[in-house]
Amino acid sequence: MSDVLRTIRAARLSRRRLLEAASVGGLALGLRRFVRPARAAAAIEKEDLKFGFIKLTDMAPLAVAKELGFFEDEGLYVTLEAQANWKVLLDRVITGELDGAHMLAGQPIGATIGFGTKAHVVTPLSLDLNGNGITVSKAVWAEMKPHIPIGADGKLVHPVKAEALKPVVDRYKAEGKPFNMGMVFPVSTHNYELRYWLASGGIHPGFYSPNDNSGQIMADALLSVTPPPQMPATLEAGTILGYCVGEPWNQQAVAKGIGVPVITDTEIWKNNPEKVFGLTAAFAEANPNTVVALTKALIRAGQWLDAENNKNRAEAVKLLAQPDYVGADAQVIANSMTGTFEYEKGDKRAVPDFNVFFRHFATYPYYSDAVWYLTQMRRWGQLAEAKPDAWFDETAKSVYRPDIYRLAAKALVDEGKAQQADFPWETDGYRASTSEFIDGVAYDGKSPNAYLEALAIGLKGSQRVVDGATVTN
Repeated sequence: MSDVLRTIRAARLSRRRLLEAASVGGLALGLRRFVRPARAAAAIEKEDLKFGFIKLTDMAPLAVAKELGFFEDEGLYVTLEAQANWKVLLDRVITGELDGAHMLAGQPIGATIGFGTKAHVVTPLSLDLNGNGITVSKAVWAEMKPHIPIGADGKLVHPVKAEALKPVVDRYKAEGKPFNMGMVFPVSTHNYELRYWLASGGIHPGFYSPNDNSGQIMADALLSVTPPPQMPATLEAGTILGYCVGEPWNQQAVAKGIGVPVITDTEIWKNNPEKVFGLTAAFAEANPNTVVALTKALIRAGQWLDAENNKNRAEAVKLLAQPDYVGADAQVIANSMTGTFEYEKGDKRAVPDFNVFFRHFATYPYYSDAVWYLTQMRRWGQLAEAKPDAWFDETAKSVYRPDIYRLAAKALVDEGKAQQADFPWETDGYRASTSEFIDGVAYDGKSPNAYLEALAIGLKGSQRVVDGATVTN
């Protein structure tokens, strides 16, 4: 641990021990008021909070907000607790065992529309952009390489397209063998990014239906859920032949010599939304000042992580390597967190925006981000019936809460902790149309059904999945 982080932690521990000692004599409440940092006048409804996370590098804003005292600056006393998997994490937020959590961006949306456990879950901010990769086994990679062009520099041309994987998948099908791949959760960015990449290369990733939630109907490649930390071991065992996951679990495959990352998600969709901070709508309604306060702390954490061209990332790597957080080797974490990414062993390339925590307005909860997730739910049958464009807009606005974000951002500007230019004050919540996808298809969040029509593989219009086939009403 660096001297800076050691000093900060020592100061926090000293105050905590003072509070614990006072509690023996019943003085803790009064003493807490005495020693808490100065903050805005709005009363915090709930000071002691428990937040959940999964052991991934993009939980960094939570660790930074805690360890650098940003939560305590807002009068919040936060416990961070690693969770076994994404389902457990979501269920514990819904039941109130956790007050909030590091979540997959699709989780609040999926819960709110009732795909899986139904509950109204909201998010006041995005935690990051990008941060994922797709890795295949070394044996699969050996079959892919002959189908990847070589550039003038003698290196394989990136981004690697799924067309290079298609002959391998076709061979497995011809031999009657399943081509199994892992992703982390049915409504995860990883599921949708892996599906997007496969479909862009003519590989069908399968449909869901009301009677079959496997996601493998009509599939060429069979996708299933594996918790992120278990991905490398599952690949090594041969249970899966590839996976899409966040860091450090792609770089771990390189370090162990068991797999090769073929593409990062910023090459599938440039500056795509990844994780959010999620909590129930009921908690947000009952504790509005608390939610603004935690949003302020997490925005500041994002600022710190991206400050001055990522100058603090080395400190963040040391923090994340601790067993209480990600608990992976620091060098493995650093491979992606410090602006590079290693593909095939020894092929390390600059990917400065692999992890983005604040720049590009990364923390703003754009409605268009939510709409994209909804389009993918519809594309692959998680939404069984067609929906009008207005439904996508209304659903996005029920989950993503820029009103909370703006209150937090304004307070930070007023306090001199952020600049006016740091935030997109004039936005209507929709990013401009973009075609920066692996297949070049343009996405406009205000026209979701037109976007679905433009995608070669997937449900569109009134199509449904019935008895293992697509039908049109």
